[in-house]
Amino acid sequence: MKRRIAIVISVIIIAVSVFSAVSATQNTSARAAVIMDVNSGRILYSKNMDEKLAMASTTKIMTTLVAAESGRLEEKVTVSRKASCTEGSSIYLREGEKHTVNDLLYGIMLRSGNDAAIAVAEHIGGSVEGFAELMNRKAEEIGAKNTRFVNPHGLDAAGHYTTAYDLALITAYALRNPVFASVVSSKKRTIEGPPNENWDRVMINKNKMLWQFDGGDGVKTGFTNKAGRCLVSSATRNGMQLVCVVLNCGPMWDESAALLEYGFENYTNEKVVDRNSIFKVVEVRNGKEKFVPVKPTEDFSMALKAGEIEKVKLTAKDMGMAQAPLIKGDDAGKLEVYLDGKLMRSIKLEYTESIESSSPFFYLKRILREYFTEVY
Repeated sequence: MKRRIAIVISVIIIAVSVFSAVSATQNTSARAAVIMDVNSGRILYSKNMDEKLAMASTTKIMTTLVAAESGRLEEKVTVSRKASCTEGSSIYLREGEKHTVNDLLYGIMLRSGNDAAIAVAEHIGGSVEGFAELMNRKAEEIGAKNTRFVNPHGLDAAGHYTTAYDLALITAYALRNPVFASVVSSKKRTIEGPPNENWDRVMINKNKMLWQFDGGDGVKTGFTNKAGRCLVSSATRNGMQLVCVVLNCGPMWDESAALLEYGFENYTNEKVVDRNSIFKVVEVRNGKEKFVPVKPTEDFSMALKAGEIEKVKLTAKDMGMAQAPLIKGDDAGKLEVYLDGKLMRSIKLEYTESIESSSPFFYLKRILREYFTEVY
């Protein structure tokens, strides 16, 4: 037993050292690649990022996202014959088995179970085609304009494609969903085996980045003959989460690690908007107070190189003179964040104080309105 444990530990140490030795680089043999800052959506590196390509099982990122947002995670799914007979990678579901949607998501993302993907798709979408439509609607909502899904597992099919940019965009969006983030960051999950059989499915995540890359926290591997080797990986260091996409990349592990290292070595997470800081003080018309402070409703941080903070510009939009009466928290316009002239984020502004009107006509109108409301 001790010898077996020692061998396992040795293998782990060797594997970790391989990733640790990878040098940060912007070079990759991938057909297409992207590094994206999750919080801001900023592209830190790209290669052929808008080329439409097959995506293999990285498709399951959208499958899991749609299921996670469905609100049906605890519903029981009955596995159909079609699902149990699905080709490719599998968690060996049997026809008639029942599992929660939530449990099947781990089978989809940790073990890339095509059978689990079909089972979830049929349950939530009514059919594979119905679920694919939900996936496409979500892609459109996110802004993935060059992506089209026809199935939930990613097996090669006509009209099923994405781009490195779109896949990064979808993944960055998905990682902000706590259910999705929890699933893809899990190293191990156990679910029940078939009924009347004395075994459980112990599922170990195939994503080596979770085990071997410092800060690795997701997300999905993929391979088909058409797509080649694909990997979407994510990692977080010092409050900055990056997503790396490589499509059709033979050495996908090493090159993804090198690209992520490039991102972490050259960029840091910088807060550019503080929700607790006053952005501006604006004049109030017809108010008992002459001025009112305005502040953003959320924080905003983004990946920046050394010295780039000076290039960030904060601009107010739709914010003129305020008209009393004002209620604390009312919409005060928008704060737009620009970097090198490109809009990075639009954030709602709000008034920090309530201010009564100084106009006697305002109160007269309110009294008359209340009187006639009571009378009639």
